[in-house]
Amino acid sequence: MKELSNRQRAVELLQKLGLKEYEAKCFVALWRLPKGTAKEISETSDVPRTRVYDAIQVLEAKGFVEVQHSNPQQFRAVSVDEAAETLRQKYESRTETLIEAIEDIEPAASDADEEVTHEVWSLSGGSAIANRTQQLIDSANQEIIFVVAREDALTEELLEYLRTVQQTGISILIGAVDEPLRSRVQNELPDVRTFVSGLEWLNGSPPNQSDEVTISLLLLVDQNTILVSSIHEKNNNESEKERAVFGRGFDNGLVVIVRRLMATGLQSTDDSCSALGGLSTVFTH
Repeated sequence: MKELSNRQRAVELLQKLGLKEYEAKCFVALWRLPKGTAKEISETSDVPRTRVYDAIQVLEAKGFVEVQHSNPQQFRAVSVDEAAETLRQKYESRTETLIEAIEDIEPAASDADEEVTHEVWSLSGGSAIANRTQQLIDSANQEIIFVVAREDALTEELLEYLRTVQQTGISILIGAVDEPLRSRVQNELPDVRTFVSGLEWLNGSPPNQSDEVTISLLLLVDQNTILVSSIHEKNNNESEKERAVFGRGFDNGLVVIVRRLMATGLQSTDDSCSALGGLSTVFTH
């Protein structure tokens, strides 16, 4: 049963990456064989034999299948790593072309020459939020301050990114909602200043028990750019949904609120206050 589920998942993923159903099924079948005739591929994949040849022809053109010109012809799939690299290069090329095409589009006339700093915007989806988080980190000139409320917010990609940014001389300070999480941060990033935030309510039980939203992380960049990420937890088999709000501007209301929340957490811990060298006082202004 698990094997069948894995095959179906592989077929679905290949379809999402641009293959048609029969092409995906034939590739998965060849990975199992690992070589075979059209008849054997049809029997393994449940693809009609008359359609196998068309699917194999496309897979060969894409560089996913090798052909032995025997009688009958034999086919075999390239390695998974090779197929993955082919797909990666294909989508990287398409992405680069897309960027060039969009950048060449002339923008419509607008009265707004500069970004309005009092605005707040929202974003959904884990990948999109992770990309925006990295983008905001990239914009830092002096300091980056995190308060992490959920351990799963500290992905390996984010940790590696922070290690890279730290080498540029940007000041990084990370708060965690409890000591075990702070210890993990310190172990992963030994040269980064850490503290227990004092904002235990971030991951505590909400007053309204029907509220399934929990804060994931708070990010403050150069005291004037913020991002707040939250998770909508599901009780069934549905996947969790991540959302974020972000804004810019020292006087932006959301930025001010988050800055003062962070200051509250920092002031609750003597060690963090001394380590900050007075930054908590600046936050409250």
